[in-house]
Amino acid sequence: MQRFYDFIRRHPTGVDCFWAVVLFGFTMLSALGTGTSRTERVASVVCVVLLCTAVALRRKAPEKMLVLTAATGVLQLLLTSQILLADLAMLVVIYTVAAHDGPRWASRLALGGGLAASPLAVLRWHLPDGEGTTGTVFFTVMMIVPFVLAWVLGDSVRTRRAYFAQLEERAARLEREREAQSKVAVAAERARIARELHDVVAHNVSVMVVQADGAAYVLDASPDQAKQALETISTTGRQALAEMRRLLGVLRTGDAPESGEYVPQPDVQQIEDLVEQVRRAGLTVDFRVEGTARPLPSGVELTAYRIVQEALTNTRKHGGPDAGASVRLVYFDDGLGLLIEDDGRGAAHEMYEDGGADGRGHGLIGMRERVGMVGGTLDAGPRPGGGFRISALLPLKAAS
Repeated sequence: MQRFYDFIRRHPTGVDCFWAVVLFGFTMLSALGTGTSRTERVASVVCVVLLCTAVALRRKAPEKMLVLTAATGVLQLLLTSQILLADLAMLVVIYTVAAHDGPRWASRLALGGGLAASPLAVLRWHLPDGEGTTGTVFFTVMMIVPFVLAWVLGDSVRTRRAYFAQLEERAARLEREREAQSKVAVAAERARIARELHDVVAHNVSVMVVQADGAAYVLDASPDQAKQALETISTTGRQALAEMRRLLGVLRTGDAPESGEYVPQPDVQQIEDLVEQVRRAGLTVDFRVEGTARPLPSGVELTAYRIVQEALTNTRKHGGPDAGASVRLVYFDDGLGLLIEDDGRGAAHEMYEDGGADGRGHGLIGMRERVGMVGGTLDAGPRPGGGFRISALLPLKAAS
């Protein structure tokens, strides 16, 4: 039975043709041999054929079938003397045009034709026979009702279809917007994870490489210094693993971290520990704090820590063996200022201009992204007297 219903839905014109044939057959049987003249009989057959054709093609061309039905009604009034069973096609066509989302003139014409059909039939054929004025008016009104109901039903169906189409369009638009937002969120999360991984790996691995090189250099001459370097490598490696476990743990939605498994996000207070770690790695760093230290928003604190971390990592990478650095934190009333300078060789031009065509400079790109997320400003480039300078201003509130 379901297949039969599916077949009907897939072939609406075939269904209409079937009912048109049924209507034609019943009309011809009921009207066969009626009419006072051959001309009237021929006209009746022509009207039946035209009305049944309108039923068969009503969904393919509703406006054209409405015009055909109206013309057939006029022909019937002029050349025949009775109402035909095929006149039910007028109701079907009026319903179809009202339900079709087509030009409004067609719907108005269908309603107007339906309202005029009954009075014209009563006047043309003097219906009903033997009734007074009251009976004639009542009969006329009762004949109008089916036409009005057909139009109202069709218009209600059209309105409902339009409403559901609007709901579907809105749902599709919202789904597209959700997909776009999800893609943006995924891209932002990927960028955040990339920044975090870069900061963690680049900083800690560079410290480990420097300490390993130092340990290899003094292994025979100064075993104690080599041992201290190895201990620093071990400590730095454990710290890097802890931070990477924290990052990976964030990605596992629904998995609560075990006690002591993940470390908290670094903040401004840990910058001093970071500087000490870099000093132990062999880089001379002058660290100063100006203004009254106070708690800052977590996003600002993490951004400040990562900027200092990346700047010192770049100094070790690109500053040369005798480079020194200075880190200055300034607490303002409405934000935090950072100034990191070194007196080394500085970075190549492509490292701080648009990230470089060769794909380098991701650390500085990450700095700019972090600063932009908190509404701050960043300036990075070579110092006039040599070396490299990074300055940043992080406001307490993101810029609107």
